[in-house]
Amino acid sequence: MKSFKVDKIYSVVCESKNTRSGFKHVATLLYNGREIESVKICYLNRTWERYEYESVLNKILTKVGIISDLKIKNFLDRSQRV
Repeated sequence: MKSFKVDKIYSVVCESKNTRSGFKHVATLLYNGREIESVKICYLNRTWERYEYESVLNKILTKVGIISDLKIKNFLDRSQRV
C-alpha cells in the first residue's frame, strides 16, 4: 500500500491485489481522511508505467473532476520523481 498527498485536503491510497488471472491496482481518493471514490484497473501481466500506480492515479483523479487538470498534471509529475 502506498499513499499520495494530492494537496492539503485530498490524498490517494493505492494498493495492489492478486486476482485469479493476474493482479489489479486499486486507488481510493480520500477527502480529509474520508473515502469519496475508488477505482481499479486489472492487469493480466506486467504493466508498462513510468512509475508504480501511474494509470490508476490518473484514472481516479480524472474521474472525480474535482481537481483541476493542471493540478493533476503537477501531481503526476511530482509522483514520478519520488
